[in-house]
Amino acid sequence: MSTRKLLLISEPRAFALAVFCMCGCVLAANILVQFPFTPFGLEEFLTWGAFTYPVTFLVNDLANRRLGLGRTRMVVYTGFALAVLLSALLATPRIAFASGTAFLASQLLDATVFDRLRRRAWWMPPLASGFISAALDTVVFFSLAFAATGLPWQSWALCDYGVKLGMILVFLGPYRMLIDRMPAWQGPTARA
Repeated sequence: MSTRKLLLISEPRAFALAVFCMCGCVLAANILVQFPFTPFGLEEFLTWGAFTYPVTFLVNDLANRRLGLGRTRMVVYTGFALAVLLSALLATPRIAFASGTAFLASQLLDATVFDRLRRRAWWMPPLASGFISAALDTVVFFSLAFAATGLPWQSWALCDYGVKLGMILVFLGPYRMLIDRMPAWQGPTARA
């Protein structure tokens, strides 16, 4: 039996939970990004999707911590396929394409940066990987989804990135709490 198959068998619940959470977050964000955030007159600056998508970075980091880089990449690929399919049905094709492209690029980058920083202080891998990959996600998604639409996508993108950074900081608390309660992956490429 191949190493990849053994990995899937060894942690099926954690893998399934990570895929489910990833798909749910992306799908919710893809639907909610179509609706401007109207409270406090912020419709020119934010969409509702800004508050749901950053959860994917937390899911990615927890999966990486628990399952390792290889399995986290499989979570990303599986989440990508399912989320794009569901988004194509429940959101516009343009949103689905933009989301899928941005998701795949940013989540794979997040997983790689996290893995490279695995041996650092507990807060550094999720913080650095989140800040870098959120920037890539924001640029790719908003330019593909809203360029030439006449919508205020540049201000949405800038504010969206600010919300992502804020939420990545907020998620450090839950991340710390959760990693204290779960075993870390100790595979051959683990650095921790």
